[in-house]
Amino acid sequence: MSTEKKEPATRYCYHCRTHHPVEEMKLLVTKTGSRWRCIKSIEAVKRSKEERDQYGKQVSAANQAEASGRARMLNKIQQGR
Repeated sequence: MSTEKKEPATRYCYHCRTHHPVEEMKLLVTKTGSRWRCIKSIEAVKRSKEERDQYGKQVSAANQAEASGRARMLNKIQQGR
């Protein structure tokens, strides 16, 4: 039996709240500690304010859609009881 721990193939991005392949991530040091963030979100910070706002709206819409999907699933499960 092997006792080796395998590295996960993905990491959680605290910015866009999704998992990305490890190759698309960077470990950043923040005032609260080290956190993983996707390169796409890091590059978005370097753009103009309008482009950043658009990127933020896209991330927010994706997060909202995911949350409402989860809520619908949970609601269906609870109604089935």
